[in-house]
Amino acid sequence: MVLDLVLRRLVELGARLARPGEFSERAFLNGKLDLAQAEAIADLIESSTETAARLARRTLSGDFSRRLYALIDELIRLRTYLEAGLDFPEEEIDFLADSTLGTAIGALLSQLEAVLASAQQGCLVREGLRAVIAGPPNVGKSSLLNALTGSEAAIVTDIPGTTRDLLHREIQIDGLPLHLTDTAGMHSSDDLVEQEGIRRARQEIAAADAILWVSDDSRNPDTQAFNLSALDLPTGSPIPMVLIRNKVDLTGRKPGLTRTAERVEIALSAREGLGIEFLREHLKELAGYQGGEADGIFMARRRHLDALNRALTAMREARANLQQQRSGEFIAEDLRQAQQALGEITGEFTTEDLLERIFTSFCIGK
Repeated sequence: MVLDLVLRRLVELGARLARPGEFSERAFLNGKLDLAQAEAIADLIESSTETAARLARRTLSGDFSRRLYALIDELIRLRTYLEAGLDFPEEEIDFLADSTLGTAIGALLSQLEAVLASAQQGCLVREGLRAVIAGPPNVGKSSLLNALTGSEAAIVTDIPGTTRDLLHREIQIDGLPLHLTDTAGMHSSDDLVEQEGIRRARQEIAAADAILWVSDDSRNPDTQAFNLSALDLPTGSPIPMVLIRNKVDLTGRKPGLTRTAERVEIALSAREGLGIEFLREHLKELAGYQGGEADGIFMARRRHLDALNRALTAMREARANLQQQRSGEFIAEDLRQAQQALGEITGEFTTEDLLERIFTSFCIGK
């Protein structure tokens, strides 16, 4: 109350409350931070794991930006060399026949791919993997959620249909955030509450990064169809699906992971905790996660990945145009687009709308 009264009096005297992200925005506009560093402040505040906090700190200290600036400097050097040949043809710079340009573009491509790989790892640490646990009723979906979280997060009974709504939990696997959702059993039902639970389950499945389809290894597999079409997902859905053969403690099947032409199958017992380590490792593999403490990995956002991918596409186009000995103007335009895409990450080329979206997502003041 005392603090509130002080703030109220300060406002009366002419002060105002800081807008969301205003301190970081001022630092960016005054050249104290670039845009990637400013975003890292919000990522550091919002980090949900120790690994995420460490990577955000790396980005804030400038690790990501320094690698970007090195790429941009090399692009500027190449553009200068190339456009000198276009603007001063009397100098007879035959860059199409000169191996220097091709070698430099190839080296830039390799560096850009390495930065993108590091950024993808950082984005995984920031956003995590969304995995949905689905399957028929009473196959052990809730037991699997409890086994992965290491707690009694879900009610487990022998009565089919215990779970009727979505149950969300967040854990981490070696620094990778994992967003788990337990869903209602997928089956035909006349119960209106169960029907609504199944409808919500289908929605959650459609938005997942991975689907863990659980089956009871002690029951007839024909009644537990591992059927993508039954989930009403778009044709050719890229969502990876893993068949979990649960309750191997009742059947004697050896816990482990099996790869077939159609899918990956993991035999485990959620109740006894057998084989859970195989699932944990496979979830990291699905995410393409290498571990957040590796050198060179930093925090990144989806917009950073989009810009890096556009820069990579432009550089590959430049290499193709050079190899096909097309006009130098095409190559110069490709290099310009690559530089602009990288500049969007640091804020060199940024619209006011983007800045407003970024900074208003911060907490008050920061």
